[in-house]
Amino acid sequence: MLRINRQTDYAIRVILSLSKKAQGSRVPTSEIGREMLIPPALLQRIVAQLAGGGFINTRAGRDGGVTLAHEPKEISLLEVVEHFEGEIYLSDCILKPGECPFEKRCPVHCQWVRLKNMLRDEMSHITFQQLVEEGGLLESNLTKNTSSHPKPVPITNKILLPEEISA
Repeated sequence: MLRINRQTDYAIRVILSLSKKAQGSRVPTSEIGREMLIPPALLQRIVAQLAGGGFINTRAGRDGGVTLAHEPKEISLLEVVEHFEGEIYLSDCILKPGECPFEKRCPVHCQWVRLKNMLRDEMSHITFQQLVEEGGLLESNLTKNTSSHPKPVPITNKILLPEEISA
């Protein structure tokens, strides 16, 4: 099963939280933890890794907190995921070239490579600015939903989601 780990999910939440704030806003990590439901023990480690990766800037002390190191439109979902997970691979035959005796003539190997490239390409085009905008659309549709039946909600990347999905 292809699945990101909890730490990566929390890192995405941290970047998303900061992306919703005014550019340059310094936010206490405790505020982000409360807003995004991230346990304090994990939050400090995630913040340190995000800072080490150049995604955020940290400042200690009474007026301390964290800020984005770049504008949300300059940070892709792929960059954050691969910083925590490493490069995305769908099969060991892609990860360890030359180990499969069928690699050069295997139609499945070709598809794994194609799908990996498609996934990485798609994720590289999803920015945190886009995620903030889509989250705003989801929130506004939730508040004006008067029907008991879910209706598709078009969002910027052309994916339709039911109105009841919470971010």
